[in-house]
Amino acid sequence: MKVILVGPPGAGKGTQASRIAEHLKIPKVASGDLFREHRAKNTELGQLAKSYMDKGALVPDEVTIKMVMDWIEKNAKNGGFLLDGFPRTLPQAQALDAALKGKGGINRVLYIKVSEDELVRRLSGRRVCRSCQAVYNVNTAPPKKAGVCDACGGELYQREDDKPEAVKHRIKVVYLQDTAPLVAYYKKAGVLREINGERSIEEVGQDLIGAVKR
Repeated sequence: MKVILVGPPGAGKGTQASRIAEHLKIPKVASGDLFREHRAKNTELGQLAKSYMDKGALVPDEVTIKMVMDWIEKNAKNGGFLLDGFPRTLPQAQALDAALKGKGGINRVLYIKVSEDELVRRLSGRRVCRSCQAVYNVNTAPPKKAGVCDACGGELYQREDDKPEAVKHRIKVVYLQDTAPLVAYYKKAGVLREINGERSIEEVGQDLIGAVKR
């Protein structure tokens, strides 16, 4: 099985990706993991990606696609793979399809759908320790004592980009520019399955695995 997991920030993609990959016994990766790995190993692709990131520019799609395809060729020889949050844009999806041409293509795209209100609730709940940078969420993973880091006792604060208005803006931009065209593209291809992400981790996970099996 060759599976893609998509959804907005705060939809729970990372958690569900691990569960699905374990159930299907296939390797998984997120583009962020690839960037970190290539930079740590100081590969040619890592250096190229860093040159863009250091300037505050987006890494070109062709660089990201090359990283993904290299990973697929090295890690996905035994039954498929799961891509967590990649592709993020329509051009990336089209480039991935072109790269996989003749290799069976993508079998299933799982879209975790979550309402804007719920995403704002989840994302605006994040708090970060000023001292050790530990991350908490007042809604889903709160500290033992409000406003105080469990690890070092430091003060917890809310970043500017985690405040409700900033979160709302980010969600709208991501959805309108990236997610909506991507969902439409895979729906037209007949491989998209939409899952309600506003339930328990177990319920969402069961539906995702069921959608892959169907």
